[in-house]
Amino acid sequence: MDSTTLLYDYKERIALALSFDYGSNHNAKEIPFARWHCEKLGIEHVVISLDFMNRYFESSLLRGDDAIPEGHYAEENMKSTVVPFRNGIMLSIAAGMAESRGLQYVMMANHVGDHTIYPDCRPEFVKAMSAATKAGTFPGIEVLAPYTNISKTDIARRGRELGVDYSKTWSCYRGGKKHCGKCGTCVERREALHDAGIDDPTEYDY
Repeated sequence: MDSTTLLYDYKERIALALSFDYGSNHNAKEIPFARWHCEKLGIEHVVISLDFMNRYFESSLLRGDDAIPEGHYAEENMKSTVVPFRNGIMLSIAAGMAESRGLQYVMMANHVGDHTIYPDCRPEFVKAMSAATKAGTFPGIEVLAPYTNISKTDIARRGRELGVDYSKTWSCYRGGKKHCGKCGTCVERREALHDAGIDDPTEYDY
């Protein structure tokens, strides 16, 4: 939901969209949707494999659907869904791609609800990462994260204004045929759509 909304929100500025296939349960579900939206908007879409993360990193996101905890993001057990330094790795690659393509910025769609458990979604991370990419590239590439201090509900409201079709997005960490409706990201998705006044188009497995 977040990255797709960002794609529409900044479509006039986005020259290239990246998806990363790192072996999570939900990659096979979300990547085709990303491709669909990029084709609709005429934005080039590149999928980059990060299969080493699935082999070497520890996270319930990489260990099958049964490993995914249920509940809200505020609960302690949700920390198991952290993929260590995932955004740092992805942003580093994005910065390299940007420099190779003659681009000036990379963007990410983190939001305030991510701050509770994901260290690489927090404002201090974004600031530090942007300083690193700026110092470490010839054009001084910067990280832009315009949703850092707003909620997922705010993002959903923006998506409603932009006409984003959220039925063509995937959130569930379990990656089944339907959204489980019980994992942290499903709970957050359901709440955000409801609070934004959007009829939830999601098919839940319950």
